[in-house]
Amino acid sequence: MIPIRDLFETHLTVVDLQRSMTFFGETLGLELAEVFWNRRVAFYWIGGRGNSMLGLWEVGTGPQRLSLHLAFRVDLKDLMNAPARLRAAHAVPLDFEEQPTDEPVVLAWMPAASLYFRDPDGNLLEFLSMLPDAPQPELGVIPWSRWQPAHQTDQNLVR
Repeated sequence: MIPIRDLFETHLTVVDLQRSMTFFGETLGLELAEVFWNRRVAFYWIGGRGNSMLGLWEVGTGPQRLSLHLAFRVDLKDLMNAPARLRAAHAVPLDFEEQPTDEPVVLAWMPAASLYFRDPDGNLLEFLSMLPDAPQPELGVIPWSRWQPAHQTDQNLVR
């Protein structure tokens, strides 16, 4: 088999392409790669041109919809600022149980710090930052404020 190194491209279906372009382009700051209006699809670069790509496909307002999940890798310091920045952009930061929160959670089995939110079509999006600490799967998913004091995560990473 060919060794897979990374994920290059993924797609979401959306009800209103223009509304979703505003969200992913302006709210999340993704770089627009190209729009094909005749096909009702927009492509965005993630992590800069040529790194990874997100496609948004308009499917209309049919009653059958999927709620999908995507995780975006971010720097830990940006993750710590994400709750306030999401609120300023009228998006609700969510914890693992999809409850409003002011802090990330830690998926201790990885470990990674994560913060969730929804796009205008209800897809669950995640900002994720891998942590340098040892995994502790027995802790499950815990708030950042419970994880951080007991671990050696470099304070310079969160400032």
